[in-house]
Amino acid sequence: MTGTTPCTSPRATRRAALLAAGAAALAAGCGGNGGAGAGGDAAGDGSSPGTPSGTPSRTPSGTPSDTAAPDGPAGRELATTDDIPVGGGVVFREEKVVVTQPEQGDFKAFSAICTHQSCLVASVSDGTVDCACHGSRFRITDGSVERGPATRALPAERITVEGNSIRLT
Repeated sequence: MTGTTPCTSPRATRRAALLAAGAAALAAGCGGNGGAGAGGDAAGDGSSPGTPSGTPSRTPSGTPSDTAAPDGPAGRELATTDDIPVGGGVVFREEKVVVTQPEQGDFKAFSAICTHQSCLVASVSDGTVDCACHGSRFRITDGSVERGPATRALPAERITVEGNSIRLT
């Protein structure tokens, strides 16, 4: 073993470059566009994230709020009950929360971070919360996995519904 040097062949260098390029592509796919993958804004129209209308979330006084921290004892208002469709839901990218309404007046909230590889879920449709990164789908009723590759449910988040207001607590 005397006189040996570490492997510095062109093959090893190409392998390292390809691994780095693959890691960068994965980071861009899951981390780009706010981590939502393809078309993952709350309004579905390219507007800014946060609420279904693409406008910043509002505090109880009606002024825009730039923080995700709760406002007062009841928490920060995410949306009104009218903003969440029956049988569907809305992804709040800034807050990393998805709020669903499986049945009229029954509101649920889950983490918007996919349990497969931590991508932000992109949308809610046909009774599921959908992750665009690898195709996982979660039921709007309880966050459980409907289709993998994810194997764990979306964790529940705490919300309160008071009147027409849905607040993250």
